[in-house]
Amino acid sequence: MSSKISHSGVVESVDTGCIRVRIVQTSACASCKVAGYCNAAEKKEKVVDVHDVDASSYSVGQAVTVSTSGRAAARALLWGFGMPFIVLVTVVVVVLMLTGDEGVAALSGLAALVPYYFLLYLMRNRMSRQISFYIE
Repeated sequence: MSSKISHSGVVESVDTGCIRVRIVQTSACASCKVAGYCNAAEKKEKVVDVHDVDASSYSVGQAVTVSTSGRAAARALLWGFGMPFIVLVTVVVVVLMLTGDEGVAALSGLAALVPYYFLLYLMRNRMSRQISFYIE
């Protein structure tokens, strides 16, 4: 994974110590000339918060480049996709071995994700310090 991930964006709002930046996240094929005729082209708008910045240096509508480290992106992927997958598979296998019922195992695996994502929600402030964006 590269050492830095950057996206161009526009400042949406400016608060004391926090700037909200709207970025357009595109897939690789979204810039293709025939993307309008293809269902694979994907384009999403997202808003990211940039904390601990001098807000007086920025104004609404200003074009900026938002970056984060590759390590922070890998950590976010692990928390958002890797760990839930491990929890899901582990619970499904254990419940299947104990009960032999595939339906109960599948529902148990899905139910195990509820406390996991609730825990992530409770830890969002701590995680936001570890996965942070900055303006170049």
